[in-house]
Amino acid sequence: MNTRSSRLTVTFSHPFVLAGYADELPAGAYEVIVEEELIQGLSFVAYRTAATYLLVHGKGCRAGRTELRLITQNDLETAQSRASGFDTKQKP
Repeated sequence: MNTRSSRLTVTFSHPFVLAGYADELPAGAYEVIVEEELIQGLSFVAYRTAATYLLVHGKGCRAGRTELRLITQNDLETAQSRASGFDTKQKP
């Protein structure tokens, strides 16, 4: 299967949390890796997202460790919205 990946940097101006992870992450710049796979059988080239990861560099007692956290595009957008102070979703 043909795959490709891209990297982008996302900056959070405030601490944030991600769905499925208990700890709060500090504000700062984070690298996001998006892996895509080629959709076979089409008459044109198209890719679909296979996985999205957020790289989290360890601090304190975890310094030197890097964690690859599996997230969704929705998780990322929600975290960005909350960290910016413009969260439009109602909290339970």
